[in-house]
Amino acid sequence: MVVSVDRGRYGCVVDGVDDGMVVTAMRARELGRRAVVVGDRVSLVGDVTAAAGTLARIVRVAPRASVLRRSADDIDPVERVIVANADLLVVVTALADPPPRSRLIDRCLVAAYDGGLTPLLCLTKSDLGDGAALTAAYRPLGVEVMTTGRAADGSLVGLAQLRRWVDRRVSVFFGQSGVGKSTLVNALVPDADRATGMVNVVTGRGRHTSSSVAALRLPAGGWVVDTPGIRSFGLGHVTPARVLAAFPDLAAAADGCPPGCSHALGAPRCALDREVTAGRVEPTRLDSLRRVLAARDGGQD
Repeated sequence: MVVSVDRGRYGCVVDGVDDGMVVTAMRARELGRRAVVVGDRVSLVGDVTAAAGTLARIVRVAPRASVLRRSADDIDPVERVIVANADLLVVVTALADPPPRSRLIDRCLVAAYDGGLTPLLCLTKSDLGDGAALTAAYRPLGVEVMTTGRAADGSLVGLAQLRRWVDRRVSVFFGQSGVGKSTLVNALVPDADRATGMVNVVTGRGRHTSSSVAALRLPAGGWVVDTPGIRSFGLGHVTPARVLAAFPDLAAAADGCPPGCSHALGAPRCALDREVTAGRVEPTRLDSLRRVLAARDGGQD
């Protein structure tokens, strides 16, 4: 499994080796321009002893079970895979400092649905804000929501629940800078040494507290993939049909839609409106679908 990527060098852990040994490898020429990312399962040849100065070669990349991907912006159809073969996308959002950005959360959910990952919304800094409104907004989507925060003694509340979610799974932590993502990763993996930093309260801008994608082994088994703090999430590669596929109840109801239907509010002859009127589709589910479709079509906040 690829656990790090740095300027053409790939850190890989070998199946059956549990002592933390990381083999450094390069991509073989026969792979061409195919990207190799954190989470990929690969085949190595050459020196796999991980001794100083040695270098193996990646000669094969296994088919991916899931992908977290984004495009540069909403008009760029070229997708860029960030992480492969993850089970869970943990969307980390602070309740304050910086304030939550619902449209960005929605866009992360689109990426999770599109890539085959289960989303988990983790609301941090519950000691600074109330998460009731966000929880109510995302429960109709079927998204699990949990909260973390600081107790009066400084301890991190909610960590045990988060561990139950991530243990023995491959989880990607994703969120804007300053939301406490790296703080959570450091708590889950005590020897991770991921940097933490402060965000400017007035502007919401701060230094990116993680500058690279890295997979970190959990003590109880599984992996946490930490990603750099982000300010945008391009979805130019995602079609409405791929978003709709994440809503099986609505996808079946949409069979009566005309070809190329956007399923957006006011879309001509959209069968989903008829299904709501007939009582066969829950209005809240359709509202949720249209919210994430609107997030896909533009706007970060």
